[in-house]
Amino acid sequence: MYLKVVGSAAGGGFPQWNCNFHLSRDARKVTENIRPRTQSSLAASADEARWVLFNASPDIRQQIAATPELQPAENAPPRSTPICAVVLTNADVDHIAGLLSLRERERFVIYATARVLAVLAQNAIFNVVDPVLAERRELKLHEVSPILDWQNRPTGISVEAFAVPGKIALFLEDQTKAEQGFGTEEGDTIGLKIMSEDAKSDVFYIPGCARIDGNLRHRLDRASCLLFDGTVYTDDEMLTSGVGTKTGQRMGHLHISGDNGSMRALADLQIGRRIYVHINNTNPILDDHSPEAAAVRQGGWEIGYDGMEIRL
Repeated sequence: MYLKVVGSAAGGGFPQWNCNFHLSRDARKVTENIRPRTQSSLAASADEARWVLFNASPDIRQQIAATPELQPAENAPPRSTPICAVVLTNADVDHIAGLLSLRERERFVIYATARVLAVLAQNAIFNVVDPVLAERRELKLHEVSPILDWQNRPTGISVEAFAVPGKIALFLEDQTKAEQGFGTEEGDTIGLKIMSEDAKSDVFYIPGCARIDGNLRHRLDRASCLLFDGTVYTDDEMLTSGVGTKTGQRMGHLHISGDNGSMRALADLQIGRRIYVHINNTNPILDDHSPEAAAVRQGGWEIGYDGMEIRL
């Protein structure tokens, strides 16, 4: 199985268009230690010919342009794509808005939970991605689902979807239910176990996660590879950076550092490769020379970047 990190940043990308925090300023200078990143997405293939895209970010056109594997082959028909399917992990704007850029009447399949499919159905703008051509198929939780193309041919990739602690998409929050997670329900945020028929290894992709509980720890133990939510380094990072008023927890994201962070929570598990993705523009690990980046690497983690390749 071959995977490629198509986008490694959180919503807004890095640098974010209106962000003047020092990390974004340095990213615009294209310095050696800080590289720009597009919004969260992953691609996987069992044969390096047909591809499954995990999340469709607003940067998808730029991401396809930067990823030859996702472009039409030279000998392909005048309109074609190697992207057979798009699998969505939630209904956040940074994970579904890119579907609108895939509206040129191409055949592919959209996979998501019933909760996320309902969001697409209830927002008429997504009808530009004609459901007759881009069929929408439900992912059942806790079941292994082979990812098939629009002709129901196997792509060689299968996934097992499972609920993780998270939060309903920002634009769907019900302020009258603030004490109940703003209306969050099971299926709003999922993690994925990604498998191929030939690979003996598996990959867990969890770009959004608010808490690591016992069930998730048990699931991740002995994983070959984990790509995990690295949105913020500290929970109050956006406040102390002066760019926002929300904590990581309020946004549905667990911070990396400290006794209650993801690095400590997963430290004792046997995991082959650990990679942080979905990294916010305020997170100091974006600077390869920062003490925080050094601490993450010392803890056995890699820092995801656009174009990062993983072979299993």
